[in-house]
Amino acid sequence: MNITLLTDNPQSWFIPYGNELKLELKNRGHDVCYVFDKNQIREGDVCCLLSCSRLVQEEFLSRNLNNIVVHASDLPEGKGFSPFQWQILEGKNTIVLTLFEAVKDVDAGPYYFKDSIQFKGYELYEEMRQILANKIIEMCLYFVKHRDFLKPITQTGAESFYKKRTVKDDEIDPDKTIADQFNHFRIADNDSFPLWFQHMGKKFYLKIYSQESGSSID
Repeated sequence: MNITLLTDNPQSWFIPYGNELKLELKNRGHDVCYVFDKNQIREGDVCCLLSCSRLVQEEFLSRNLNNIVVHASDLPEGKGFSPFQWQILEGKNTIVLTLFEAVKDVDAGPYYFKDSIQFKGYELYEEMRQILANKIIEMCLYFVKHRDFLKPITQTGAESFYKKRTVKDDEIDPDKTIADQFNHFRIADNDSFPLWFQHMGKKFYLKIYSQESGSSID
């Protein structure tokens, strides 16, 4: 099978996992390329859109028979941006993932199957992201293996959308306890989008690590 993997940000956190998926697909006998620009999508059988932040137009989707996306919500609920982070912030620890066919509209295509990941409630961002990425790899491999037997299912039910997160969404309230805001701490990206708060007219940043994270802080 001729397969293209696309991640549209060459600095994306997902790239090491995309390379894992590429290697596994190659080991299974498929012709695979991993690209970081939609213009490089080849004509073929399947294109996996992995952690893409921008829509891919129909002229590029038409190059492959299937264009699949794994979205971290129970579509049609939770369309849009950063669904995994928003749901953790809402207090959810079971996250449904939907593997669906990309179309011109945002997260609107028919889906093939759903799966889920389960957190215990104490995992931090890097650990949760790793669990999420491994499930995405697993679901893409399942689709490729069972592609001839999977039937598209039209999305039904009420839809909802998550907005794009901004720096303002990383602000915490210094008057609330850490326990009250722990889910906010859990989704903090220490490197790119650390938590922050205002106090006495100044802006302060916070980073969080677990004892098991390998941080030198003890």
